[in-house]
Amino acid sequence: MKINGNEIRPGNVIEHQGGLWVAVKTQAVKPGKGPAYNQVELKNLINGSKLNERFRSSETVERVRLEQKDYQFLYKQDDMLIFMDTETYEQLEIPTDFIGDRSAFLQDGMMVMVESHEGRPLGVSLPDQVTLTITEADPVVKGQTAASSYKPAMLENGVRVMVPPFITAGERVIVDTNEITYVRRAD
Repeated sequence: MKINGNEIRPGNVIEHQGGLWVAVKTQAVKPGKGPAYNQVELKNLINGSKLNERFRSSETVERVRLEQKDYQFLYKQDDMLIFMDTETYEQLEIPTDFIGDRSAFLQDGMMVMVESHEGRPLGVSLPDQVTLTITEADPVVKGQTAASSYKPAMLENGVRVMVPPFITAGERVIVDTNEITYVRRAD
């Protein structure tokens, strides 16, 4: 689908210079002299490189629609993560480093959203929050002010997070998978 250069919005995926790019920031600029343009910060979906580009309203770019499909996480094998399409039961293998640090939050049977273009996976969206058990938590230091007295704790998946002083080992907590931060106690 072709769109004008001034219609590019943050989050749009476009085909540019033979690659797939996602618009990170856009700014409409109207200089005193010359035609208006859209200043767009682009990030390459394949290798992560960034690019600043000007698009005039007369230019057209190809907007790409990514296929979004639900997959179920099955297991980790060596450095590959195995997912299953819940409709066709086909398995998809994705390298662990493709997801990065957040791969520690994958749990057996977890549903994820895989974005792909022409059959090639470009992104994996985990649930925003997961529930995990604290395996170890430092003791509370007496005399600390209550305002900023967070302490380090280890989750069952080996990730360290800062938690409030009343959280102890064995408790279940909800963790934000994007920021890797403590949210609240689990019910």
